[in-house]
Amino acid sequence: MPLFPRLSPFFATLFAILSAVLSLAPAPAAAQAVARPVTVPLAVIGLSDDPRYASRRMERAYPGHPAGRAIDGVKLGAEDSAFELEAAGVEMPVREVLINDAAGLPKALAELKAAKVQHIVADLPEPLLRQLVQTAPAALGGALIVNAGLDHDSLRGAQCAPHLLHTYPSRAMLSDALAQYLAARNWRKVLLLAGPDAADALQTEAFQRSARRYGLKVTQQKPFKLTGDPRDRDLANTRLLTGEREHEVVAVMDANGEFARLLPYATQWPRPVVGANGLTAQPWHPQWERNGGPQLSRRFAKQENRPLLGHDWAAWAAAKAVAAALVDAPRAPVAQHIQRLRTGQSYIDGFKGPRLSFRAWDGQLRQPIFLAHGDGVVGLAPLDGVLHPKDVLDTLGVDEAETACKAR
Repeated sequence: MPLFPRLSPFFATLFAILSAVLSLAPAPAAAQAVARPVTVPLAVIGLSDDPRYASRRMERAYPGHPAGRAIDGVKLGAEDSAFELEAAGVEMPVREVLINDAAGLPKALAELKAAKVQHIVADLPEPLLRQLVQTAPAALGGALIVNAGLDHDSLRGAQCAPHLLHTYPSRAMLSDALAQYLAARNWRKVLLLAGPDAADALQTEAFQRSARRYGLKVTQQKPFKLTGDPRDRDLANTRLLTGEREHEVVAVMDANGEFARLLPYATQWPRPVVGANGLTAQPWHPQWERNGGPQLSRRFAKQENRPLLGHDWAAWAAAKAVAAALVDAPRAPVAQHIQRLRTGQSYIDGFKGPRLSFRAWDGQLRQPIFLAHGDGVVGLAPLDGVLHPKDVLDTLGVDEAETACKAR
């Protein structure tokens, strides 16, 4: 006996008609074709003859200095985000744009507009970065700019902008990390050696602020100077500069790094050196052994044949941040991507432990800071025991109540 009884002629005719109608109906849209991905290009803007990348300077490998251009870290960040971007239906091609000087910026922006670029990682000296921040939104019809290389506190303060974010830590954050460590070790009496350059003065100002914040005492502040002038030779004599005995640690503020390299083990008294050499505060260290750090460092070293350093990590994080906003809102305008990042709705895993978000008040990426020397990491700030009413990462750098940034 058949499993189903034979259909009556009426139902057989009705079934045939329905089958014919269904065969003529169009297939669902999803079955006809896979939705085309959204293409959101990401540009890295740099200066072709940037003195930070002069071959002689990079060969010296001073702590805290870049060892390669930002495009290296950005490419890895884009590759690491490829799976999430593909799942969200987004393509994020990366391109590098190098300009010769400030006069070349308008032409570069015109080319980026033609390529529909509105997301930018900036790897520029401060004057050019400020020009980019001022002109890019109007030139591109809206822009998200991520600073991946400068630590200037002014860019997070009076010179901030609502469309400017920062993945490289501010000078205040780096100084606070160092001061937290000195306070935790009870090394509170500091001999401060300050260089003659404007960048040295900014470092000195930041350290003095951090010293007051964490209860350190600057026993003396002395100038140093590397020069061939015999009248100033005492200003480069490490034993003379460190001759007083009251201090417990020597902090050297040297943006160029040349004098600071001479100081460890060359002081008059056996004292640790911190700041621009010795124990330094860094956004990344290739010897970080936790939170997936070794895997990230190995991927970069395999790709670029050099260690992953702080500027590389900041460039990598910039690409990850843009990708995170695109994954969360693939078809949203760039203004919404800025808003999501600045309000903490989009965040990244920085391989430092906690998930990382941007501060609403100055656009700075919250992040732990490594206290390290050339061969390893000795501490991670914020230090245990340091407290904050909202987020302990905000103990590093300028907090909301202190900010001079008015653009939100």
